[in-house]
Amino acid sequence: MAEPYQRISPFLWFDDKAEEAAKFYVSIFPNSKIHGTTHYPKGETGPTGRPPGSVMTVAFSLDGQLVTAINGGPMFHFTEALSLVVMCHDQKEIDHFWSKLGEGGDPNAQVCGWLKDKYGLSWQIVPKNVAEIAGSPKAMEVMMQMKKLDMAALNKALAA
Repeated sequence: MAEPYQRISPFLWFDDKAEEAAKFYVSIFPNSKIHGTTHYPKGETGPTGRPPGSVMTVAFSLDGQLVTAINGGPMFHFTEALSLVVMCHDQKEIDHFWSKLGEGGDPNAQVCGWLKDKYGLSWQIVPKNVAEIAGSPKAMEVMMQMKKLDMAALNKALAA
C-alpha cells in the first residue's frame, strides 16, 4: 500500500510526546488515524538525545489532513506564531473541539477562538464564516470579547 501523500503538511516538533499527542488528536477528529511510526536507530542518538528504539516520528491524519510529529528533544517549543485552524459548521462542533482540545491546556491562552492544548500547540476553533466575521467591524468587535466563540452572538452582530 502506498504512503498517503500531500504536497504540504504540518510537521510538529515535540520533546518526547509525539506519539501521545498524535493519539490524542486522532481521538478527537473524525476521519483520522495513525499511519505509521518510526523509531530512533541503535547507536548514536545525535543532537536529539532521544534513546535508541524510542519513537522518532508519527505520521497521522486529522480529518484527512496529513500531519507528522517528531520527538526531537527540548530545543524547540510551540508558540502562538503557528496555530492549526479548525473550521466548524455549528456551535455543537465549536463546543466539541474547544472542550476536547482545551482539556488540560493553558486557560490563559484562550481568546478570540484560540486555545493552547496540553502539549502547547495553539488551535483556532472558529465558525466556517470566520472570514465574513473578520470583515465586519461590529462582528469583529464582538468576537474580540470572547474566548470560546458563540456563533449566535456573532451572527447577530453580522446581521446588525
